[in-house]
Amino acid sequence: MLEYNEITIGKFIIYQNEPWEVIASHVFRKQQRKPVNATKLRNLISGRVTENSFHVSEKVEEAELEYKDIKFIYVQKGEYWFHEEGNPAKRFTLKEEQIGYGVKFLKKDAIAKAMIFDEKIIGIQTPIKVELKVVEAPPNMKGNTAQGGNKVVKVETGASVNAPLFINEGDTIVVNTQNGEYVSRV
Repeated sequence: MLEYNEITIGKFIIYQNEPWEVIASHVFRKQQRKPVNATKLRNLISGRVTENSFHVSEKVEEAELEYKDIKFIYVQKGEYWFHEEGNPAKRFTLKEEQIGYGVKFLKKDAIAKAMIFDEKIIGIQTPIKVELKVVEAPPNMKGNTAQGGNKVVKVETGASVNAPLFINEGDTIVVNTQNGEYVSRV
């Protein structure tokens, strides 16, 4: 069981008999009252986001999730197809809401971790950083670059990423899949 102040970002909890991921957490005290943990939760099954405040006396159960390596095959009509690592015969599909923000950075044959709750796959965890090839980049512009300008480049998965001006078409860059930001050039 987790105390109210142990419900922090990145934890998986059982709330209303369903698994939820804590995506924001802020413990504060309002004037002379007892402390409260204001959280933002994302339902791992439906993808719904809600806000909830946990008080000092409240405790929640931590969700017991199992993980299994899976391989991304392809996307068709909004369905993302995967198979178990080492067993291509066991194919299954997931919707974009179940995968989350990292779906933009999944490339063919990428390995991810399936999150399993009550023997059902409810979502995936993508690697935090991935290497992607730049397929489209506008030419460099001359001008005020003292602050280090940025431009929008397109990577091989079709996602757009803000990158520094020195990135060109054909370069390989490292992208953070949690926020979609450029990290470095390979």
